[in-house]
Amino acid sequence: MSSSSSMNKYWIPHLDIHKKVITQELQFYLGPEATVRSFTRDGEDGFLITTPGACLTDEQIDDICVKSKEMWEKQAAARAAGAATRVLKRPLHQPVVISKAGASESTRRRRESRRSNETRSRRDERRRN
Repeated sequence: MSSSSSMNKYWIPHLDIHKKVITQELQFYLGPEATVRSFTRDGEDGFLITTPGACLTDEQIDDICVKSKEMWEKQAAARAAGAATRVLKRPLHQPVVISKAGASESTRRRRESRRSNETRSRRDERRRN
């Protein structure tokens, strides 16, 4: 393995690059001694690439960006599918409907109206007697 003094260091911005993709692809492009890690340069997030040779070419970076986009799309699709079939972690805390606006409100009003009419009918009947 080469000493760190004979290694070249390059920084590239993180824009459009998924960390997992660049980590998986870097040694394929630059050899087994190449490493990558997150690194902030002048306040901008990116990746510090250490390699014995030259850095990634534009074509290699484009390929990493395309693979990164595919990775994000797969992750988004997995999240969307998981949200639809997600089982509650605490099924005992599943919400129970007490009342719903709309149909139950009108049912409650009808019930209250019926009670009110029954009360009036009883009162009227008592007055007559």
